[in-house]
Amino acid sequence: MDDDRNAIEAAAKLYLDGLYEGDAEKLAAVFHPTSALTYETDGALTVLPRDEWLKAVKARPSPQSQGLGRQDEILTIDQSSPSTAFVKLKCAIPPRFFTDYLSFLKIDGRWQVAQKVFSTRVEAAGENK
Repeated sequence: MDDDRNAIEAAAKLYLDGLYEGDAEKLAAVFHPTSALTYETDGALTVLPRDEWLKAVKARPSPQSQGLGRQDEILTIDQSSPSTAFVKLKCAIPPRFFTDYLSFLKIDGRWQVAQKVFSTRVEAAGENK
């Protein structure tokens, strides 16, 4: 399972690189085509299909293009079977700070995100939580 853990970590790092660089191709490589992002806004559940999210990524300025430092970290990798894993990480596009929960499945020999659930926190300049 060490090889799997290394592959899961590599996929999570590629995801973080894609977010920081605004590289939709890197993100698409990590997310299964049928995956979605799920989040809560004002008590309502929102589901955003992967391809809609990738369009938004392409349209927004990346943290890298804005000269922002990286603020990302893998917090937890939990592999529960040879084909199932969970990754918790944090990342940021200031002033928005995210906690992401990525559910990975090993499909066709490759670890892919099947579902992303996330939360967002907005901080005022100089605020540190």
